Amino acid sequence: MSGPGGTDDADRRPRVTSLRITLELHQERCLSPRDDELHAILTVTARRDAAEPSATASPAADPGPPGLAEVIVIDCSGSMADPPTKIAAARRATAAALDALPDGARFAVVEGTHQARMVYPVTGELAVATPQTRAQARSAVAGVTAAGGTAFGAWLLRARDLLAAHPSAVRHALLLTDGRNEHETAAHLDEVLAQCAGRFVCDARGVGDGWQPSELMRIASALRGTADAVRAPEELTADFRRVVGAATAKILPELRLRIGTVAPARLRFCKQVHPTAADLPGPPPGPDAHVTEVSIGAWGEESRDYHLCFEVDSGGRPRWEDLRVARVDVVVDGRPRADPAVVLVHWTDDPVASSRIHPAVAHYTAQEQLGQAVVDGCDAHDRGDHAAAVRHWGEAVRLATESGNARVLERLQAMVEVVDAAAGVVRLRPNLSRVDRLLAETRSSHTVLPAQRGGAQPQRAPEVAADPGAAGQRCGRCGASAAPAHRFCMRCGGPLGDRA
Repeated sequence: MSGPGGTDDADRRPRVTSLRITLELHQERCLSPRDDELHAILTVTARRDAAEPSATASPAADPGPPGLAEVIVIDCSGSMADPPTKIAAARRATAAALDALPDGARFAVVEGTHQARMVYPVTGELAVATPQTRAQARSAVAGVTAAGGTAFGAWLLRARDLLAAHPSAVRHALLLTDGRNEHETAAHLDEVLAQCAGRFVCDARGVGDGWQPSELMRIASALRGTADAVRAPEELTADFRRVVGAATAKILPELRLRIGTVAPARLRFCKQVHPTAADLPGPPPGPDAHVTEVSIGAWGEESRDYHLCFEVDSGGRPRWEDLRVARVDVVVDGRPRADPAVVLVHWTDDPVASSRIHPAVAHYTAQEQLGQAVVDGCDAHDRGDHAAAVRHWGEAVRLATESGNARVLERLQAMVEVVDAAAGVVRLRPNLSRVDRLLAETRSSHTVLPAQRGGAQPQRAPEVAADPGAAGQRCGRCGASAAPAHRFCMRCGGPLGDRA
């Protein structure tokens, strides 16, 4: 229905045309002259910017959000047929992902074995999502079979080549595997990841119990995506829908952090610490270069935290005043999109002031220790050292309980019985499932916000809210409530009983 002047009423509603980005820095700037490192947590937040349509606005000034370019890579190696429920679940999940694509999105489905073969379309380019092309793609996917090897690098290079023709789109790949990268060397995969970094975002998923968490996490870290897995093949459909839905919600194809240091300071590292922990390798500066740009992937309406570490030197520097160490900008297409964050240092001889650690820095340092404890326990269990596994997982339970990291704690409680969470005393569960161990290691990178910024309060295990509208359940041992999907109590570690 048209309004006055023949304008459709829908055109009068605010439209989302961009994201408004802000930077917030959390640091303790007072250092002793003996210190040589300065740490800071940078929060990058993007919020939707709704703009009223204007009669004088030109199309160039209001381009609208970019389109989505999606490549779905299905592992079709021989192991996907053992049991056959895996390849069947992969077909159903891919069909659901195709249905979740919006009209006009570009897409392709690739069969991954020791090579990468186009399933749909058969040409070397992306198709445009319409009811007809989605139906054709579903029909093609229904015919895929499991036979061959596994070569992640070949799969990723095919995704890169398909997505290269759409540089202005949000470029995303969803990679599913049930096995290890057996037909390529680790060095070759690293070379491929370096070639693909900044070209697209990749979410990697595992199914079954034969895949390697470190490989999926390496792919996700290098390509700014997520690594996760499902406990059972039938869970793939819902997960694929979530992944494609999240990709569709992205508005900016790529953000970059531009970190410029003031000599003699230098950047030691920049890594993402929330919502997941991931190293962010960027081009290293040269001997006299003090500007580094790091890709932080595609963005929608969200917030992420980054840990910055700088090498600093007090030699010849003034005392008792704030000095600039670095300036951090977030840039899109080479241009800053937010007010910069300025990192400062204040050299002081006051031992009290210089001994303080900012709570955000301390929190994420503990989260990193938590993730490492989970991985160390998994490694120990793999080599048959159950005593070491219990020790590492006990420490992980203690750290997860202190920080309120419910997601990691839930995974840990599938592997150990908690005797004393605060002290980290646990017992290994009998007949531990390999799938539980793989899930725990993969999700060890999930972090929570500091309590000062809305995270769970320390020194207690949080009660995780149930899904809206879903019935909860209650622990028969301590009475704590929990989400419907949880199997163990977040407070005492006991098995959850009847629903409330």
